[in-house]
Amino acid sequence: MRSTAHDRPAGAGTTLAVGLAALSLVAAACGPARPAASRSSSPARPTAPVTVPSTFPPTTAAPVTTPPTTPPTTIQPPTAAAAASTGIRVGPGTQSDYSVEPQPTPGSCHYRWEGSDPLPDPACTPGAVNPKVTQADIASTICRSGWTATVRPPTRVTSPEKRGSAAAYGYSGSFATGEYDHLVPLELGGDPNDPANLWVEPNDRSGATSTANGKDPLENRLRGLVCSGVLDLALAQQAIASDWVAAAARYG
Repeated sequence: MRSTAHDRPAGAGTTLAVGLAALSLVAAACGPARPAASRSSSPARPTAPVTVPSTFPPTTAAPVTTPPTTPPTTIQPPTAAAAASTGIRVGPGTQSDYSVEPQPTPGSCHYRWEGSDPLPDPACTPGAVNPKVTQADIASTICRSGWTATVRPPTRVTSPEKRGSAAAYGYSGSFATGEYDHLVPLELGGDPNDPANLWVEPNDRSGATSTANGKDPLENRLRGLVCSGVLDLALAQQAIASDWVAAAARYG
């Protein structure tokens, strides 16, 4: 059953009224309620501006220095100029100990003839000069008496070479009259043992009993012209290497 006013305990209303009155007095004393401050209401403290460059200066690397390349030095034999002017091959020159050199393939070389005078095959025997003989030193080399004996290869070397050269040229004559000849002779600075300067020369003299032949006087004649200063060494070498028969007709 609902309660009525008559059921409340005595003095309850008076106590509630007194409590409310006290709260009103406290609120009046404190004043109206202040709204809560917003955090964003305080002005922001200015900060120093930070300047960021749009681009950074490029880093300059230390230059790399490449040492200059020095071209290799080409050492040429002392007769390179003379050989270039004559077109004659430069051989290995004087050796302290010669060895047997290989010869052209048998049957691969062919004699040429001007009348009864033989000429070598230019493909096999074009001639070669000694790099240790130059125009400047002829007084101490080819023009000195007995010098050719100091550079001539021994027979233990030239004998087997002569047989090989004879096979290359198809020479069937006597070795007693066929000379193993230096096309550019030693007395004109020819190379002593280069196969390009040696060939078996058939004797052009009828009834020959030795290797002496018609080319020998020309060699002596040209040496005399060179040593007397009448003819340059390179010209003498070229004349006898290209066509010794024509050189004999020209220089006697």
